[in-house]
Amino acid sequence: MASTFTWTPDYSAKLSRAPRVLKAQFGDGYDQRVPDGINNNPQSWALTFNNRTNADADAIDAFLSAQNGVTWFWWTPPRVNAAIKVVCEKWDKSEATFNGTTVTATFDQKFDPG
Repeated sequence: MASTFTWTPDYSAKLSRAPRVLKAQFGDGYDQRVPDGINNNPQSWALTFNNRTNADADAIDAFLSAQNGVTWFWWTPPRVNAAIKVVCEKWDKSEATFNGTTVTATFDQKFDPG
């Protein structure tokens, strides 16, 4: 059973999109574009968990480490009512204050069956 990421990111969450497109280039400067697959426009979220307690930051780090950048998990984006499948392949943890740690992470949407 898939895990669910339950921590709420800061309001600075940033959604990026880079649709996958197949392109054929013709002479005279013309090109033709079509979507690459049925799920060609995945979401990528840059998230910040700023100035969290060391215990919360360690819990976020432990959750992401357990997924090991391979296993997808459920996460609900801001202002959305439905969770999406995501993978986190990169995150950073930095000490901000004595008992305040900042975690930044990128969650990439996946469309794996399961």
